[in-house]
Amino acid sequence: MNDLFSGGRRLPLVEDFYTIQGEGRHAGKAAYFIRLGGCDVGCSWCDARFTWNPHAFPPVDVDEIVARAAAHPARAIVITGGEPLLYPLAYLTDRLHEHGLEIFLETSGAHRPSGRFDWVCLSPKPAQPPVDKAVALADELKIIIENGEDFAWAEQNATRVREDCLLFLQPEWSRRARLIPAIVEYVKNNPRWRVSLQTHKYMNIP
Repeated sequence: MNDLFSGGRRLPLVEDFYTIQGEGRHAGKAAYFIRLGGCDVGCSWCDARFTWNPHAFPPVDVDEIVARAAAHPARAIVITGGEPLLYPLAYLTDRLHEHGLEIFLETSGAHRPSGRFDWVCLSPKPAQPPVDKAVALADELKIIIENGEDFAWAEQNATRVREDCLLFLQPEWSRRARLIPAIVEYVKNNPRWRVSLQTHKYMNIP
């Protein structure tokens, strides 16, 4: 894999685009998104399953991606997927930092991290729990609530992150009408948690 991606100088890019971050701690911020292809976690409710097959996305020169990102006025970059930690990310993050950009990572934490990030959103999944090194980097823990059992998964992961890590519960989009009341009550009873909503979907933006 390292040869295919030239040590991280090329990566399987699904898309890159300028928009508003819709979720979690940085919701509402203008940000440039870099979405990488490939995921081996395979959530049944995933809204980005078109990214799962890495072979569908030929490697793209990272310097080209960085040049497009640096051309936009926002200083925030979101690296997402798929699962971006499948790939060596040090070259990408170093080049972005050279432009003074702030880098946010969104990951399941299922793989050992590489690269330097200013903010890490860890969204772990039971099918493939996060590795310790990824958990240690988490600035934000975001648990997707699909059913009542996911609250226990949320608490399990909350015991693993740093004390200063922010805790978010986010309803699975297709079941949000049913789940939001339960999440609201849970947060009221457990106020160290916060509610995260996919506000970009309400705004009909990418």
